[in-house]
Amino acid sequence: MRERGIEATWLLAGDGGTPPLRDGALVLDHDDRIVALGEASQLRRAYPAVPFEKHAAVLTPGLVNAHTHLELSALHGQVPGGRGFVPWVDSLVKARAGLHPDIDAEAIDAAVSELLSAGVVAVGEVTNHLAAVEALGSVAILGRVFHEVFGMRKDTGEVTLGLARQERAARTSWPKNLGYALAPHTPYTLHPDVLREIVASARASGARTSLHLAEHAAERAFLMTGKGPFADWLTTRASSPFDWTAPGCDAVRYVQALGVLGPDVIAVHLTDAHADEIALVAQAKCPVVLCPRSNLHIELKLPPLLDILRAGLCPGLGSDSLASNASLDPLAEARALQQRFPTVSPRTLLAMATAFGADALGFGALLGRLRVGLAPGVIAFEHGPIVPSDPERFILHDEHPTRTVLSRPAYQTLASEVFA
Repeated sequence: MRERGIEATWLLAGDGGTPPLRDGALVLDHDDRIVALGEASQLRRAYPAVPFEKHAAVLTPGLVNAHTHLELSALHGQVPGGRGFVPWVDSLVKARAGLHPDIDAEAIDAAVSELLSAGVVAVGEVTNHLAAVEALGSVAILGRVFHEVFGMRKDTGEVTLGLARQERAARTSWPKNLGYALAPHTPYTLHPDVLREIVASARASGARTSLHLAEHAAERAFLMTGKGPFADWLTTRASSPFDWTAPGCDAVRYVQALGVLGPDVIAVHLTDAHADEIALVAQAKCPVVLCPRSNLHIELKLPPLLDILRAGLCPGLGSDSLASNASLDPLAEARALQQRFPTVSPRTLLAMATAFGADALGFGALLGRLRVGLAPGVIAFEHGPIVPSDPERFILHDEHPTRTVLSRPAYQTLASEVFA
């Protein structure tokens, strides 16, 4: 396939810094990699043999949903929120127990289709049973699969870890567009020795892993005292006593003491993190991913975005699961933050749904930005006859502009650039 050009009213780089380009265009090669970008009139002269398609639209890079739980998609609308994390997870466990595998598979396929329609080109998929691997592996999405391990007792954690390794080993054919890493669930649902082992294993293989961190107040109470709503919930489930001592500190300082924090561990949520704890995350150069609408559903609380940005962190966005969210659209997460944090620039919020999410997943060298040499995918947000004067605000404030995916690179082919 020869080169092709795309021209539009506005181009948004999505990198958090570059201003919008009016009457811009880009040229894509046969792999949908950007080979030129600039003013449309100049590119038409420079590439006279290239056909250009013109759109009355704002162009952005493809979106990144950096934290999903696709295997919970069948629970969409079935798990009530607003009462805190422990009541929510109790309802989740009960609802999930009644699901049939066929229903799960159908819901996962529908969720992947939703990601594609939204213009998502990369995901961070958190999984217990690798249930969404086939669906994600069959489409033009780049992803990292984080295979979660639970176990509050050391023996339970080691058994669960062994089962996860067996489950991965049983899949002799693995999609080229998906990375893989074992992942600790949280600091309070996994024995510290097993948590350290999983992170050390990921580091030894050069993989990036993920950790739910400082997600809610019950986590803080449990780690500080060994008591609180989560401890009470364990009692109601007749769980075996955990065989480690609550560290008596917050979750961030706890995993810092375990040697877990680092550039290869994505810190997800930080909804309950204090400013001094966020500073430690930034000091460790951890990538960060926020899931604001999920936090609102479960805890009626948003992450402390201003503290996170002041610390110099560039957070990506995730939807968490459809068991705690209305959709899988990263822009909906950015809009939720815009409503609560109106002083944060639309340019930053858009970057959280594109470049910052790509960087968090380790994909920033391939996608997330409209930049020469990258293959980010291209989305057109059509504006009709009225041209927006501020295209970034147009995307974040108009919840339903017509969205068309103009470019979706074959990431199965390009994946070797990030998974080599």
